[in-house]
This record gives sequence, C-alpha cells and structure tokens, in this order.
Amino acid sequence: MNAKTQDGWIGVVKGRPQVGAFAERSRRTRPEDIAAFTEMTGDRNPLHYDRALAEASVFGKLIVQGGVTSGILNALVAEDLPGPGTVFLEVGWKFVKAVGVGEMITGRVEIKEVRPDKPICKIETSVRNEAGDVCLTGTATVFTVPLARG
Repeated sequence: MNAKTQDGWIGVVKGRPQVGAFAERSRRTRPEDIAAFTEMTGDRNPLHYDRALAEASVFGKLIVQGGVTSGILNALVAEDLPGPGTVFLEVGWKFVKAVGVGEMITGRVEIKEVRPDKPICKIETSVRNEAGDVCLTGTATVFTVPLARG
C-alpha cells in the first residue's frame, strides 16, 4: 500500500523554497533600536546605555541587545525566505561578536532542508558586521503558515 505524501506547501505565499536558496538583508543599527528593545523587554543593561562603562568593558563600545542583532533574521524569514506567514519553531544561535551602535549588519538565511508534507524548513543563519566578521551564527527551524484565502 503506497501512502501518498500530501503537499503541505499549498497556499504558502511564496511557495516551497529550494534547498540552497538564500536571502540577505542589511541595516545599520541605531540608538533607537536599543530604546525600542528596552521598551519591549525591560532590558536596561548598562552596556547598552552607559557609554563610559561600555567603552571600558571588553566590548570597547556601546552595544545593541542580542535581540536587535538577531531581529534582522526575523525580517528575513517573514518577508524574504521562506516569506510571509513564517515563524520560528526552534533556534540554535551562538552570539560570537557584539554589535555596536551605528554598525551595518547583514543577516543571511539559507535553506538546508525542506519537508514536503508540512511547510517546515531547517535553515542556516548568520549575521555579519560591515567588516565581514560573524556576529551571530547557527540554525533554525521555521514553519510557514499558508495564507492563501480560500
């Protein structure tokens, strides 16, 4: 008896992505990012606000919260690849280098596995600074909600 696998990607806005497909986005971090993240989370770590303390730390500068650094990956999966309706199910991120205020960062996602029966992908993720240094690296599993109206 052959069980036919149902295509779980029906109704997904951008369709089923291909293994190896990738997307990138860049943006410059701003002091307003720190304030917005603090408003959302209550994270008032002095490394984000006290310039003298931050410059005397191992970072040598004011740094943005890790959520600001990883936030570019949210935009990538929700807007670019796999696209609208995509949410994170699991993340395994390592923060390798702090991102300073005013730094240009580039996020990248690459499709590593695609399930045919459900709109679920395993992706490789990274965020680099303008010097090309890796600031965040890791993997994630994402789910794309079919948004087509029936």
